[in-house]
Amino acid sequence: MLPIIATPKYELIIPSTGTTVTYRPYVVKEEKILLIALESQDDIAIEKSVQNICKACIETNIDFNKLTNFDLEFIFITLRSKSVGEGIKLDMKCEVDGCEGTTPQKVNLDEVVISNLEGEVDHHVKINDTISLDLRWMGINDKLTKAMRTTDTDAIINSVAMCIETIYSGEDIHSTKDSKHSEVVSFVESLNNDQFGEVIKFMEKAPALEYTMEYACKECGHKQTRELKGLVDFFI
Repeated sequence: MLPIIATPKYELIIPSTGTTVTYRPYVVKEEKILLIALESQDDIAIEKSVQNICKACIETNIDFNKLTNFDLEFIFITLRSKSVGEGIKLDMKCEVDGCEGTTPQKVNLDEVVISNLEGEVDHHVKINDTISLDLRWMGINDKLTKAMRTTDTDAIINSVAMCIETIYSGEDIHSTKDSKHSEVVSFVESLNNDQFGEVIKFMEKAPALEYTMEYACKECGHKQTRELKGLVDFFI
């Protein structure tokens, strides 16, 4: 029988709950899943592969369905740091019109932070005198299908609908889990611009991976600052 190579064990803290879990680095078998997804350049496939890798490597029994998107992002970046090293190499395109230069940069994963994690956020939003909402951060199962991403506007409206947990209308209480997604989308589309903006303000406060890099284009020398936010940005 051929030998089985032992893998080290580490611990991390789930950002949204403060729960400590044990994990192992991912191995070649799991990295292959990620590489195939990256080659497809399909955001949905990348997100699915990341989720599968995290489930395989977390050895503590937890309910993944209750994790937020930023939990999953943090878990994966931590796994990647221990699995293939603390750095990710990216080729950054110049932001100057007409310059086609790309500048190699290295992201130090140990310096990646989760923005907006500190402080209390009010999850209750008042729409008018009779209607208010309870909102939540998007979870790992709240994925936008290709049909939901037809336009940027469609993607935003569908994301807002997924963030609504409860709708209060006078003395009536409506849990969105008991309604069709299309019905919640219709409710969102009935909001005026100011009301819609209040929900967007909440979503903009969602914790997310964040890393800021400063560099000069190797072609034109233009100094620029680039903020990476969210998992997909770390694979551009």
